[in-house]
Amino acid sequence: MLEGRRIVLVEDDEIMGASLVQRLELEGAEVQWHRQILRALPAIRTPRKPVDAVICDIRLPDGTGEELYETLTRTGHPPAFLFITGQGSIDQAVRLIRSGAMDYIAKPFDIAQLLIRLTHVMQPRAEQEMPPESGISELARAIDRQVADAAGRDTPVLLRGGPGLGKVRLARRIHEHSDRRAAPAVVIDALGETVDTAALAGAISSAGEGCLIIVGIGRLTSDCQDLLLAALRKADFRLIATTGLRVEEKGADHFRSDLQSLLISHEIAIPALAERPEDAVWLAARLFPAMNARRASPVTGIAASAEEAIRAHDWPGNGRELRARLLRAVEAAVGDLVLTSDLFPERASDAGLRSLAEVRDAAERSQIAAALERTGGQVGEAAKLLQVSRTTLWEKMQKLGL
Repeated sequence: MLEGRRIVLVEDDEIMGASLVQRLELEGAEVQWHRQILRALPAIRTPRKPVDAVICDIRLPDGTGEELYETLTRTGHPPAFLFITGQGSIDQAVRLIRSGAMDYIAKPFDIAQLLIRLTHVMQPRAEQEMPPESGISELARAIDRQVADAAGRDTPVLLRGGPGLGKVRLARRIHEHSDRRAAPAVVIDALGETVDTAALAGAISSAGEGCLIIVGIGRLTSDCQDLLLAALRKADFRLIATTGLRVEEKGADHFRSDLQSLLISHEIAIPALAERPEDAVWLAARLFPAMNARRASPVTGIAASAEEAIRAHDWPGNGRELRARLLRAVEAAVGDLVLTSDLFPERASDAGLRSLAEVRDAAERSQIAAALERTGGQVGEAAKLLQVSRTTLWEKMQKLGL
């Protein structure tokens, strides 16, 4: 039932604790047993291996399970919690459930029932795996594999690539899937502001045992580079940094070679969107629903001709440009579909003219919609009216968003 699962047990009662450990291990779980919050906190916040669930008594010698849970939620996303409570603490347990804890069980309890509840609160391993994030191309899959590999390590990481490629998002993703995910991730932006040694020292302190994400690390001054390298040698935080195509930013101080060597030992290069056009279309489809939901009268989708235009564009601003263009296009669309002219208004050689592909799509969509309305939505009958095969009509409906 619990084969390979890693459980942290926080229980001060020796008899109950020993009994739970014995049964959990019989079920195949790896169990860490702690009797105090002081010991349990680092085991949950920065475990050597990811923790699947925490079984925690409400009343403990040095505080309460509620205090432990709230401490973890202030600095990150703790694993699933199953609280053990006496009758007098049920209200407290219910309050914790409302705050995000997964479940509780009241004493006295049957251990078989506890195992059932524990199984329910834990996500299946398949759900814990990292879903695709960078796109559907082979290049994007390679990025996601490298990000997953970085999440499983504890070494510094450098994310390198042009603007608008989601490097900070990937940095957060690495942290959120790492063993340090229950500890904070502190972001310091060296591109957007001047970072001095005091600000950097404060960020390192705030990161604690978590992660320090430095945006534009090549912009750090020499003094900040010295401080960072010294801190890495003695502090217990993880560094994830982002940079442009070169680590040394134009106009910045010379970048220390030893710090650069430390970073490039685990570097992830993010290819430009122009190198993976299918990911541009994928990203547009991913962004579209939320943007469309803001409209008073939502459009049906993105025209096939507009998707081809997305695929063909070189996207010098990468995802940032695509997001801005798509948002403007969704807001500006006057028909049922987002058209090429909505995405790239600067391409219109004569105001009011649309490409032949757009006109054809609009005409076909109108005729198909009319045929479907006349036949009460019967695709086969509509195909007969339009004098095309059922398969051809179905394919056109999919293409045109009908």
